Amino acid sequence: MNIAIISSTKDKASTNIKENLVDNFDFKESEEKFDDNNIYEYKINNTRENQKFSVSQKSSISENKIKLYTIDSELIFTDDLDKKIDADLFVFISKHKAEEGRASLTCHAIGNFGKAEKGGKERALCTNNSIFLKNIFIELNNNVKEPYEVTLEATHHGPFMEKPLLFVELGSKEKYWEDKKGSYIVAKSVIGAIKKYNDNSSTIIENPIDNENNIDNETYESIFVIGGGHYNHYANKAMLETNLAVGHICAKYNLENLDEKLLKEAMEKIIPKPKFVLLDWKGLGNEKQRILDLLEKNNIEFKRSDKVF
Repeated sequence: MNIAIISSTKDKASTNIKENLVDNFDFKESEEKFDDNNIYEYKINNTRENQKFSVSQKSSISENKIKLYTIDSELIFTDDLDKKIDADLFVFISKHKAEEGRASLTCHAIGNFGKAEKGGKERALCTNNSIFLKNIFIELNNNVKEPYEVTLEATHHGPFMEKPLLFVELGSKEKYWEDKKGSYIVAKSVIGAIKKYNDNSSTIIENPIDNENNIDNETYESIFVIGGGHYNHYANKAMLETNLAVGHICAKYNLENLDEKLLKEAMEKIIPKPKFVLLDWKGLGNEKQRILDLLEKNNIEFKRSDKVF
């Protein structure tokens, strides 16, 4: 798998994370440029991976590359970047901005359940690799140090792309965007997640709930989370305490936009494809019955958060 890490010169946190990647990890400047900026390449160690495959399979595995790109536009408005950069997965390193300004490390899927007020397309979701997102989330939690806290965010903002992508962010105000310690945690977590994904990229289990608190076997199953706040407590618990891998999250403030089209799109654009939806039961508000009817109509299984946790 070829992975593109995307940084922006217009984003202080993004620039600091990029500098940490280059300074502290084995990235080498290549002869290529993008947006007139240098491209750096990191060659992953495939020792463990090669042990699992035959000689005929090793050649394709050894071609895995991680490239670090720098763009001169805002990250959330770079629609169709996958048409310009050849990669299988895009990881955007970015600032996180929130009114409360807390020290936060976040990651999330991309797309808009409603209007495209911050990039992307209106009522359109991007493909999300839930296993990689889980790996990022776990690595952030493994590496986090005070004053930072880690959380998933609900699906929101752009850019729109057809290839899988996610954002990993440092925030939530300028003080933290410029923090070398925080940017190092993000950089280390990105590299750790890439290595972990490379070792075990597609293992799925049939009954993830039965394997609760046993995530060392690295066997995950995707879910779509519906309901709850922008920073979803149950999605965080699912990522850390079960073998469930969260893809898209439709927060309570977007439930009125969730119709049959977007429900199907969310299920189709999480890879591996989810077998069920996790409902934040108390976080469905007045939309609860309509959401239940929508799931039943489309024969989509669901589990209640209060029954799982």
